[in-house]
Amino acid sequence: MFAADLRAVNTSADLDLTLRTALSAALDAAGVRPAPAPDAFSLQPTRKEFRGAYTFVTFPYAKAAGTSPDGLATKLGKHLTATCPAVSGFNVVKGFLNLEIADAEWVRQLAALVSPDSEQEARNQKQETSPAERVVVEYSSPNTNKPLHLGHLRNNFLGYAVAEILRADGAIVTKANLINDRGIHICKSMIAYQRFGHDETPESSGQKGDHLVGHYYVLFDKHYREEVAQLVAEGVSEEIAKKQAPLLTGAQELLLKWEENDPDTVDLWRTMNGWVYAGFDQTYRAIGVDFDKFYYESETYLLGKERVEEGLAKGVFFKKSDGSVWIDLTAENLDEKLLLRADGTSVYITQDLGTAELKYQDTGCRRSVYVIGDEQNYHMQVLQAILRRLEKPYADGIHHLSYGMVDLPSGRMKSREGTVVDADELVQEMIDTARATTEELGKIDGLSAAEADELFRTLALGALKFFLLKVEPKKRMLFNPAESIDFRGHTGPFVQYTHARIRAIGRKAAEQGLSADAAAFAGAGAVAELNDSERELIAQLIGYRAAVRAAAAALAPSLIAQYAYELAKIYNRFYTDSPVLSEADAARRALRLALSGRTAATLRAALGLLGIGAPERM
Repeated sequence: MFAADLRAVNTSADLDLTLRTALSAALDAAGVRPAPAPDAFSLQPTRKEFRGAYTFVTFPYAKAAGTSPDGLATKLGKHLTATCPAVSGFNVVKGFLNLEIADAEWVRQLAALVSPDSEQEARNQKQETSPAERVVVEYSSPNTNKPLHLGHLRNNFLGYAVAEILRADGAIVTKANLINDRGIHICKSMIAYQRFGHDETPESSGQKGDHLVGHYYVLFDKHYREEVAQLVAEGVSEEIAKKQAPLLTGAQELLLKWEENDPDTVDLWRTMNGWVYAGFDQTYRAIGVDFDKFYYESETYLLGKERVEEGLAKGVFFKKSDGSVWIDLTAENLDEKLLLRADGTSVYITQDLGTAELKYQDTGCRRSVYVIGDEQNYHMQVLQAILRRLEKPYADGIHHLSYGMVDLPSGRMKSREGTVVDADELVQEMIDTARATTEELGKIDGLSAAEADELFRTLALGALKFFLLKVEPKKRMLFNPAESIDFRGHTGPFVQYTHARIRAIGRKAAEQGLSADAAAFAGAGAVAELNDSERELIAQLIGYRAAVRAAAAALAPSLIAQYAYELAKIYNRFYTDSPVLSEADAARRALRLALSGRTAATLRAALGLLGIGAPERM
């Protein structure tokens, strides 16, 4: 069978570093002084229409060398082929030096990849170069007045993937979920339940708790509109009617009572929130996301009020004549911002100040990633500006991972109107679609009913997560459920199917007494010459570490999704061009088995960073 999965796939020898070190020496020999250090420049993948694996751009150094870019490229290429065993040849295209890698080096790289010590070795190297960074990734952050919807799914998948990618890159990560469990929007569901609920419960209604509470949020909006219309019909201006509608004033009274700790109000709040928490937990388990810490705005707002007092004492904030507290951020090209209402009740920014302080107290993290929709860009700028004014040590480490809305062919979602795409319903729809597609293609032969059901769920979530994560976060996107489940397109199921195909090869190999572990590969003898598909696959595999580093630096799971998709494509070309089990030469067969096994492990690792399962059978 193929070797076990590794959380991180690594090489013991970094080919990229080897080449950059050799290039630095070659530049020095060519008269570029001082020669740039290996970490002062980078190499690019060679374009597919040219021979080679790595490309170096000579334009910045040609003048110092006293020659043309093409002339310098030729000098460097000759020097490298003479002094660096990893380089077997080169070609020059208009100042671009394309380096060809020796087959022996590719084989050595593969041997390092399949070594059982590769993971620990990479961890040791990481620890030696830099201490582990502590990071909080805050995501999900649902309101307890409605169930999770499609937009929340993009948020959850982004946050989970970013956290896993940062961990794979060596960071110490805390996954945090800030529950928005207080405020006027929560009180809207509460007042609607008081007026129209008739003691209904999740048990009596047969609904999940978050769905039940969300129903009353929709009811609030429906009856609130009716009240406004009635007041307008009685001669009240629309602007005043919107403020005086009985449901809204009732919600405002509930908010004030809650902050005054009125027992009946708090009891209703606890009951309804408890229903919602149970519903959220069920959804989180179903979609495969988790958290290390939960924060509740009902607790953090008090700490936020302390920060307001701190700001007043420092002269950072000021009071207006009505008693409300503000900060003037015009110097930062922002506006004046309300921090505390005249009646003493807090606003969103108040509790955000408290949450930021609490996260720092709990974790010591100076870097905090907030996964929040792009409609909150201004709010996040204000939060960071206030924390800087308060001279908080974690202020500069705030990063807003902004993401765009998710649209459907039917248009934008609106929760208060009850037109959202419910997360639970969407997941079930995806499972049904995966079932129909998979059965139609005949990919469940030999599976038990339980195994088939698990496969449908794995494919459904894989399709959903991959589709939402393959797009750069800031881009607004259109989600098409049917398009996401395609075994031949740029999709999660395509990558998952490739993994299952490789695992099938592994099982057949085991039946034939063949192995793809490190010992078998090492003992099979050297392969003198590789074909193009073998070289391409090895090159892609050794690029995994770089892909993780890039994704961690950019907080971009899309880079991992693209990497996994490209790896799956390359393997399928390799599979077509390079027979594995039918290869007669034992050494080459062992190499191809090792390549297959490492590809499966890498696909599992990459998909795992995205929260996607890798099926063993399809």
